[in-house]
Amino acid sequence: MKKAISYWSFAGSDVFENLRLAKEAGFEAVELTLDAEGPVTMESTKEDILKIKAYGESLGLSFQSVAASLYWAYNYTSENPENREKAKAVTKKQLEIASWLGCDTILVVPGAVYVPWEPGEIVEYDVAYDRALDAVRELAPIAEEYKIYIGIENVWNHFLLSPLEMRDFIDKVGSEYVGAYFDVGNVLNVGFPDHWIKILGSRIKKVHIKDSTVADATSASYEKNLLEGEVDWPGVMEALKKIGYDDVITAEILPPYTHYPEALIYNTSLSMDYILGGK
Repeated sequence: MKKAISYWSFAGSDVFENLRLAKEAGFEAVELTLDAEGPVTMESTKEDILKIKAYGESLGLSFQSVAASLYWAYNYTSENPENREKAKAVTKKQLEIASWLGCDTILVVPGAVYVPWEPGEIVEYDVAYDRALDAVRELAPIAEEYKIYIGIENVWNHFLLSPLEMRDFIDKVGSEYVGAYFDVGNVLNVGFPDHWIKILGSRIKKVHIKDSTVADATSASYEKNLLEGEVDWPGVMEALKKIGYDDVITAEILPPYTHYPEALIYNTSLSMDYILGGK
């Protein structure tokens, strides 16, 4: 499995320096992120993206997927129709950027019933489900045209709370280009990673890893550095092998270090060597 890191793990603002650091730390790929500000935004042009791609490839890095932070501001399930349309625009921009990079997957947050760290509207569960399903069904043909997967992520949104529900949601869309972007650490507050992996099976298109603890599962500070939480990493890897997953594994850990934030990149790389069996 290829070792990758999310662009959100970097504290520096220079995309080229961050890519160089990723390579120096031993990563094979980087997941770029579509944000309100930064090297990749809704205003990024093909020329902008190709410059990043060319530099990464000159280092020997590849780009496998594109995530987006904008789904917390705009989402498919919002009570505001304009907000819902903006969320669809984010997905379309992700697909465009992924096509320029040569990625095969984008990460999509399918909406929310409630977001604990951004208190605001609470959307009725069945209403959220129908809106999310309608939106993904509408976007699926565009993904099919690009031949890029929409990866639905399990995340802290009080929505799609079981692997059976996530499986059935994906199947109801009815497109081979809609699958799961499975986040190992995010699932600890509602279940067990190996159960989700078994049930989602080949629907899993990409995997995020972070650590967590059950004790922190109701706290916004649930996220831990790799090997510092309670995730059963041998069990996770065994479950992935059983379903035949042999794609990129991407660490998604926010930079917590006040001093020497680059240490997070090196420490994450070393931890992944143990998790992936390289040590």
